[in-house]
Amino acid sequence: MNPLFIGLGIIVLIIFFVITLYNGLVMKRQRVNQAFADVDVQLKQRQNLIPNLVETVKGYAKHEQETFQQVIAARNAAQSASTPGEMSQAEGMLTASLGKLFALAEAYPDLKANQNFIQLQNELSAIEDKLAAARRFYNSAVQDYNTSREQFPAALIAGMFNFESRDFFDVGVEGREVLSTPPEVKF
Repeated sequence: MNPLFIGLGIIVLIIFFVITLYNGLVMKRQRVNQAFADVDVQLKQRQNLIPNLVETVKGYAKHEQETFQQVIAARNAAQSASTPGEMSQAEGMLTASLGKLFALAEAYPDLKANQNFIQLQNELSAIEDKLAAARRFYNSAVQDYNTSREQFPAALIAGMFNFESRDFFDVGVEGREVLSTPPEVKF
């Protein structure tokens, strides 16, 4: 065999190997992007439902302005968040304020029996389930992508082509503290 052909064959194999690693990283990065878009869609649906829920509760509990303002402020913060870290923290605060809103609703039997409130509560519950599934899928895709980009020899390719690490969708320490604190309802 001619050493030139052997050398050429080795170079072709190396190029093929690099292309395969690169394409694998691109595929996983796109899966992360798609998963994040799915989470974002669920978050927007949740955020769009909240004003209707607040308005329904307002009709029954007019003197609870502080709770309503907290929910709306948390919703606005969630809408303005742009990175997964900011979104997850803002969503933790929104979940906590919604917990206060539902605790408030418990104090008004007429509200609990209101069909519009029940429907909105059911819609929110369904969105929460979809959101939890979307977050799990996103975090799984991030874990797969980050692991792939850090393993050798893909780490070399990832470094050369600027495949950046992605953050998990996590509520963080502050968000966990807020979520673990039960809502306080005063009358």
